[in-house]
Amino acid sequence: MTVKFLERSFFQRLLGISATTMPIIEDCWDYSDGKLIIDLGKALELATPGGASRFEGKNLPKRVLVVYGEDGEYRAFHNYCTHLGHRRLDPVPGTNTVQCCSISKSTYDPDGEKIFGPAPHPIIRFPVKKEQENLIVSIN
Repeated sequence: MTVKFLERSFFQRLLGISATTMPIIEDCWDYSDGKLIIDLGKALELATPGGASRFEGKNLPKRVLVVYGEDGEYRAFHNYCTHLGHRRLDPVPGTNTVQCCSISKSTYDPDGEKIFGPAPHPIIRFPVKKEQENLIVSIN
């Protein structure tokens, strides 16, 4: 498998600036009873394949990256690279991979397994299911 890299400047990578934004409509999600519930009607970033958004704050116990893959599948990951610094992740356009926002460019496949870089461990992938207009991510 050929690994593609997200185009980022040296300074963006050095500072660990994520390319993936938080939702524009802040009330598109809620967390309770171990479930992140995302209203897909309001989560504009997840409206088309290739889109992604990061969820953090409120009472969410872990940072979560949700990707609407170009293959039409929703995936959710613990948004935490296992390499030094524990930076955030970003999806790489044209692939179904996610990549660390730092200089190391540790890259993970759709299952969270490392395919490139110095990260010592895979990333956690959370179970996802779609129910009507909601995406439900089980945070374990």
